[in-house]
Amino acid sequence: MSTSPTPPPGCPAHGVGPEGLRRLYGPEAEADPMGLYEKLRAEHGQVAPVLLQGDLPAWLVLGHRENLDVARTPSRFSRDSRRWRDMREGRVGPEHPLTPVAAWQPVCNFVDGADHERLRAAVTDSINRFDRRGIRRYVTRFANQLIDEFAGAGQADLVSRFAEHLPMLVMTQLLGMPESYGPRLVEAARDMIKGTETAVASNEFVMQTLQQLVERKRATPGHDFTTWLLEHRSALTDDEAIQHLRVVLIAAFETTANLIANTVLMVVTDRRFRASLSGGHMTLPDALEQVLWDEPPFTTILGRWATGDTELGGQRIKEGDMLLLGLAAGNVDPEIRPDLTQPVHGNRSHLAFSGGPHECPGQDVGRAIADTGIDTLLARLPDLQLAVAEHDIPYRSSLMSRHMVELPVRFTPKPSLPTQTASSELPAPRRSEPLPEAAGPRPPVAVPTAETQRRTSTWWRRWFSGH
Repeated sequence: MSTSPTPPPGCPAHGVGPEGLRRLYGPEAEADPMGLYEKLRAEHGQVAPVLLQGDLPAWLVLGHRENLDVARTPSRFSRDSRRWRDMREGRVGPEHPLTPVAAWQPVCNFVDGADHERLRAAVTDSINRFDRRGIRRYVTRFANQLIDEFAGAGQADLVSRFAEHLPMLVMTQLLGMPESYGPRLVEAARDMIKGTETAVASNEFVMQTLQQLVERKRATPGHDFTTWLLEHRSALTDDEAIQHLRVVLIAAFETTANLIANTVLMVVTDRRFRASLSGGHMTLPDALEQVLWDEPPFTTILGRWATGDTELGGQRIKEGDMLLLGLAAGNVDPEIRPDLTQPVHGNRSHLAFSGGPHECPGQDVGRAIADTGIDTLLARLPDLQLAVAEHDIPYRSSLMSRHMVELPVRFTPKPSLPTQTASSELPAPRRSEPLPEAAGPRPPVAVPTAETQRRTSTWWRRWFSGH
């Protein structure tokens, strides 16, 4: 019987690269990222040397305390990627798979100091203007709409039918878009992340939609995030506003979809949660926080760059070195969680939303969407249960995250909610004027040129989906 040969150490498919350093990319890393983190912790301690795509050197921060140290001291570890030595010296060119996410952009998460304060203030102040009860009404309304689409079937994939759609439907309303744009933006965002041959076109659709949204809100302000962003004293340019809208939209979609899927899985499979929820000893927000400890939406965040020679976790860090925040690894650091079976009710000191000046500004909105959406789901389908064995749930891992691909469930078929009930109990969201039809009725499907298709396939697949 023939067997497949073991890839040589220099091959990207092999988990170990030059000088014996472990790769954070490739099949071995993507098969069991948490297992890899623990190997690195055993070998190097709380800060480990690793290799990124193209065998570029970096440091993966594994310790909880060390992650907070990096996140909270931008004077030592900057968010400005223009400090990255490998990029300055030409080893990270336009074709490199890290370039689209590491190249400097005019957004708050790529700057420090006064520039960061100006840009972030526009985002946080605008988010803080939302009425949390209003957000929950949006979530309840859209959750019920989505559930109505599959409630009568007695079975569904909750990733594609619920978790991936709910955050985007809510966010389009918060940003001041017509409700009809939600499904189209979900399709475009999924297309971008999966790295299909139309990913570039889908990104262009998102950008064009946001550009026209900004133009419309400049002319006709509304009671929404986009208007508040544009009217903020920080005086954002149109380009800055568009870039920040894109960051908010895609980040909210990605993280909240993961949080919803992982929490539903835990609630329907873990006896502790099912018993606690039904017995009233544990609230759904408690369950969300447990998931944020055990399955954070992002496993790592890229990146920080050392502003000078320094030391971290016993390792000598050189000026210009890249560091990755190991959120998932830090959450299971034995120094703070010696027994992972113990619940962490009421404890929000996890790293799921990072920390320091760049801590996720929209985390409470994400929590509200996930909490209210799952609560609505469980109320409508109280006998929800997994339709496959838990070990058969498919995942896709990459450098930054571990995605649940499908969540098949079954339940007693239920009728849709009466229209009059939905309209009387759930006030319709305040609609903004429709965007110009030039944005297109759906994400563009034209095949890009051969050059852009090759470029897209390279970095989207390797970065987001691990393919």
